[in-house]
Amino acid sequence: MTSEVLSTRSTLLREFRHSKTGIAGISILVFLISMTLYAVSSVPLESFRQWNNPDYWIDYPKDAAPAWTNIGIFGQRIPEHIILTSQKASVSSTNENGIRSVTYTYFINFNYDSYPTDFMVPYAAKYGQVPPVLQIDIVRPDGNDFLIYNSALPPSQSEGSAQTEFSTRIFSTDSLIIQNLRAYKNLFNYVQDESVPQVMMFSQTGEEKVLKGNYEVKEKFYLFGSSDSVEKSGLILGGKVYGLMGTDELRRDLAIGILWGAPVALFIGLTVSLASVLIGLIYGIVAGYKGKRTDEGLMRINDLFYSLPALPILVILSVLIGRSIFLIAAFLVIFGWVGTAKICRSLSLQLKNFQYIDAAKLMGQPDIKIIFKHIIPQLLPLTLASIAIAVPSAILAEAALSFLGLGDPSIPTWGQILHQANSAQAAARGLWWWIVPPGLMIALTGLAFALIGNAIESIINIKGR
Repeated sequence: MTSEVLSTRSTLLREFRHSKTGIAGISILVFLISMTLYAVSSVPLESFRQWNNPDYWIDYPKDAAPAWTNIGIFGQRIPEHIILTSQKASVSSTNENGIRSVTYTYFINFNYDSYPTDFMVPYAAKYGQVPPVLQIDIVRPDGNDFLIYNSALPPSQSEGSAQTEFSTRIFSTDSLIIQNLRAYKNLFNYVQDESVPQVMMFSQTGEEKVLKGNYEVKEKFYLFGSSDSVEKSGLILGGKVYGLMGTDELRRDLAIGILWGAPVALFIGLTVSLASVLIGLIYGIVAGYKGKRTDEGLMRINDLFYSLPALPILVILSVLIGRSIFLIAAFLVIFGWVGTAKICRSLSLQLKNFQYIDAAKLMGQPDIKIIFKHIIPQLLPLTLASIAIAVPSAILAEAALSFLGLGDPSIPTWGQILHQANSAQAAARGLWWWIVPPGLMIALTGLAFALIGNAIESIINIKGR
């Protein structure tokens, strides 16, 4: 019996390797697993936890298109949103007369056909009684050096030797930046609106045109205490395109959401399908093998679950009990085992009349041993096909609940992204990058398991005939 099962498995694997449908499904699945591994290993876990925290995404642009779309109809290149941290800066320090200075220099190759939308300088410092001074200069490609900001940080609120930790960001609309740029107004007579200093900073001196080339932005901190330090420095240049997938209304990087959606989708799909098929397998085999009143009673319960409207009840359960991803998986299992149970019960009715089952009974083997040793192994190929085919249904069910606003709001899922896009009227506003990628990922994941399931089912049917 064992050699027969092993032979069946090896034959199934051999024929599956020659199935184009199965290979296509496996290829897509490998891609999804690669996305999952990349998300878990390379994407900061904090982005998963803070997905719905607007403060975490404050440095990103709002409703920005993907960077690869940055070629207009007439070849115009619009500014890309640039986020530079201290790791990307050239850092130098000096010490003169007891006053230390630390300079972070950021290099930007600006080759776009329009001006940045804005710019920000986030920073944080730790200091004592004498507050540091921050000076920001920009060196342009034409050689002009503009002092755009020069101010002391707020006075220390700590007493004695305790240090103050101060963190903030300077915006392009800061009054000191506008005031300092007035000193260079004679170079830009055509600039009428002084509330947009980025136009003056990135304009040619002779005409109203973008000055392309290499820029240097220097953030210089003067520190007066021996233990004073710069905790954070950065530069953000506002643009209208960003990243591989763009951003949404809440400034979130959609590429991160799409990546984190892969492990969640695979978790939901595989967990629900495995649990549902295994429950249905054992339930159906027990009903068919036992027969009589046991079969009748178990099948009436099965019919009851089969007749219940799944989606409305799932909605009610989500509202009344909770919307955790684990609860949603449990809810989906409740309605996912019914079909498998009917199929396995029908097959079990046939298998229990086979001669080797009668021989096992005559040898005195208990029913549970007959079920797990002689009947279940015969249904394993069918079980694999059922699991693969059940995965898309579980993923679509979770996406449907999330799209209705009843999914787990604390984590990024593809259905949750579509729900938020629908709430923000992304389709009407032309924000296609907020809709198409998560929709395609749901379809692609469903297609992968559907292809694998159909390939296994075809092989089983051929062997059966």
